[in-house]
Amino acid sequence: MLRSTLAGVLLAGAALPAFAQSAPAPAPVPAAPAPVPTVPLPAALTAEQMPAIPLTLAERARPYLEARGAGFAGWDQTTRAVLISTRFGNVAQLHRVAQPMGARSQISFEAEPVSGSYAPVKGDVILVTKDRGGDEYYQLHTLKDGRLTLLTDGKSRNQPGAWSNDGQLVGFSSTRRNGVDSDLYVMDPRDPASTRMVHESKGGGWAIIGFAPDKTQAFVADYNSVQDVDLYRLDLASGAMTPIGDPRAEIAYGGLRIAPNGAVWVTSDQGSDFQRLGRLDPATGKFTPVTKESWDVDGFDISPDGTTIAYVVNEAGSDRLRLLDVASGRVTRVDALPAGQIGGLEYAPWGEIGFSFSSAKSAADVWSLDPKTMQLTRWTQSETGGLDAGVNVEPRIVTTRSFDGLEVSGLLYLPDPAKFPGKRPLIVSVHGGPEGQSTAGFQGRGNYYLNELGIGLFYPNVRGSTGYGKTFVSLDNGPFKREDSVKDMAALIDAVRKDQGVDPAKIGLTGGSYGGYMCYAAAVQLKDKLTATQCTVAISNFVSFLENTNPYRQDLRRVEYGDERDPKQRKKLTEISPLTRVNEITKPMFVITGANDPRVPKSEADQMVAAIRGRGGEAWHLVAADEGHGFAKKANQDYSFLAQLVFWKKHLLGE
Repeated sequence: MLRSTLAGVLLAGAALPAFAQSAPAPAPVPAAPAPVPTVPLPAALTAEQMPAIPLTLAERARPYLEARGAGFAGWDQTTRAVLISTRFGNVAQLHRVAQPMGARSQISFEAEPVSGSYAPVKGDVILVTKDRGGDEYYQLHTLKDGRLTLLTDGKSRNQPGAWSNDGQLVGFSSTRRNGVDSDLYVMDPRDPASTRMVHESKGGGWAIIGFAPDKTQAFVADYNSVQDVDLYRLDLASGAMTPIGDPRAEIAYGGLRIAPNGAVWVTSDQGSDFQRLGRLDPATGKFTPVTKESWDVDGFDISPDGTTIAYVVNEAGSDRLRLLDVASGRVTRVDALPAGQIGGLEYAPWGEIGFSFSSAKSAADVWSLDPKTMQLTRWTQSETGGLDAGVNVEPRIVTTRSFDGLEVSGLLYLPDPAKFPGKRPLIVSVHGGPEGQSTAGFQGRGNYYLNELGIGLFYPNVRGSTGYGKTFVSLDNGPFKREDSVKDMAALIDAVRKDQGVDPAKIGLTGGSYGGYMCYAAAVQLKDKLTATQCTVAISNFVSFLENTNPYRQDLRRVEYGDERDPKQRKKLTEISPLTRVNEITKPMFVITGANDPRVPKSEADQMVAAIRGRGGEAWHLVAADEGHGFAKKANQDYSFLAQLVFWKKHLLGE
C-alpha cells in the first residue's frame, strides 16, 4: 500500500500545470516502522502458523538458556577421575574430571548426544551408546582418542546391559535378527568379532542385567510392564534359560547386583506395595526383604568388599540416601543433602560412592560420599547462566481426593509474592510414562516463568504414576480405566485453582509423550478450566499410535493401554482418543513434534493439527527434522522454549 501511494503522489505531481508548482508541498508520508528483529529459525525446524520470536525476548531469557548440568557416568578405576556427561556445545558429551572441582576435559566430540561407561576393574574401555537424530536405533561403540569405533551392525536397535564383574564381558540386547525382538548377546568390546547371540528372544523387553562371578551364567530380565518383570538364569554355554520363581506371578524387580560372596540383591515389590531392597534366592525365587522403608527403593549399589549397600529412597518425589550395614542390618541416613534427585549411584573400587544430585536451588552436579567419614565432596559446579540459583523457589505438595476418593498429589511452585503479589497465572505440567513421576529437582529454564514472568508451575502425579506403590500405578491400566487419570488431573487442577496465590481464570496445561495425551485430553474434557494447551510428542489416537509405534514397543504398550486388535478394546480406545472428540477443542493449542520419533510417530501430531485447523481452530506446530521423542539439541531446545514463552505470554499474560 505504501508503494502505491507514493507512486500516485509522484504521478499526480508530474501532471500538474506549471503554475501549480508553487503550491504547498504535500505532507511527508510517514516512514514504515523498522522491522522488529526476530530469532532465526534453526535449519532443522519448521514453524507452522505461529509468530516469529522477538529477539528481545531471547536476549532477556539468555541466561536461563545457558544453564547446564553434569551427570555422573562412572569412575576411572586407573586414575580415580570421574566420567561425566555435560553439554558445552549443541549436545551432551562425555568429559573427565580428574579431581573435585577440576576442569572438565571433553573426550567425545559427536554431533549427536552420547552416553557411556568404563569397563569395571580394568577401566581400559569406554563403552558408548549413540543414535541418529533421536531415532533410538542405538549403536554401541568404544571411545578412544576422541573417535568412536562401531561394535554393532549400524542398523538395528541395541541396548547395553550389564558388565561382568571383571570388566571382560558386556551383555546387550539387539533387534538385528528381525527388527522386532530383543535377542541377547555378549561380547568383549575389545574384540567385536567375539559377539555372539546367547538367547533368541520373543518380545522387546529382554535385557542382561548381571553376570555370575565366574561368567558361566547371566541374569536376565524380561520386562512386561512396570508391575511385571520376569527374571531368569541363562547358561552362557548351552543357552538354557531357567526361570527364577514363577514367571506367571506379577512381580516387579528393579536393579540387580551380585555381591562378592555371590549373593544376589534386588529391589522388588514381592509381598509389598512398594519396592524393597533384599536378597533373592536364584534357585527358589524367594525374596527376603532387608529394608523397611515406607516408600520405593529406587536404586542401589554394593561396596567392593560387600559389607555395605548404598541405596536411594524416593520419599514423595524427593530422594534420600541411605547406607546399609549388611552384617548388622543397621541403616545410616545421609541427611546433609537437601531434598532433590539422586542418580547414577556407583561405588569406586576404593570405597567412595559417586552420584548425581540436583535440587530446586542447584543444577545437576556430580558428588561423592566417603562412607567411612561421611564426608560429601562436590566434583562439579555447573553453570546457571550467571543467575543466583539461591533465589529459586522450593515446591510444596498439594493433595486432594479424586472422584473415587483416591488421594492424589502434585508439586506446586509459586513465584515470589513480594515480586509478584496477588493471584498469578499457572501452567500445569503433566509427566510422561505414564509410568513416571514428577519429582522435586532443578527447574532450569522453567525458572524463567517463576522468576521473570511470575507464572507458577504445578506438576501433578495422577494415578498410574510411579513412586506411590504398585496398586496406585495399576489404577489406569487398559482402555476402560484410562480416563480415570484425566479425572485425577481435573481434581488436582480444581485444588490448585483454590490456592490464594493462583489466578483460577489463567490456567494453562502442558505435557509430553503420555503427558501429551493428557494434554490433548485436557483440551477436550477440561477446556472450561484452561485457557490454552501446549502438547509435545503426544498420542492423539490410541489405535493409530499402537499400530504405528515402533514394532519392538507394540506389545509393551498394549499391556499398558490396551490391545487395538481386540474389537471391544479397539472400540473403547477409539472412544477415549482425543482425536475422536476434536470438535470439542475450542482453546488455542501449540503442538511440538520430533520427525524421527520412534515412540509416538509424527503422524499423531499431524492428524490432530489438521483436524483442529480444519474446524477453524488455532494450532501452532513446531517440527524438528533431526529430533525424536523430545528435543536433545540445544539450538532446537532454545527455539522451542522461546516459542513456548511467546505462546504463554499471549494466552496467560495477554501480551
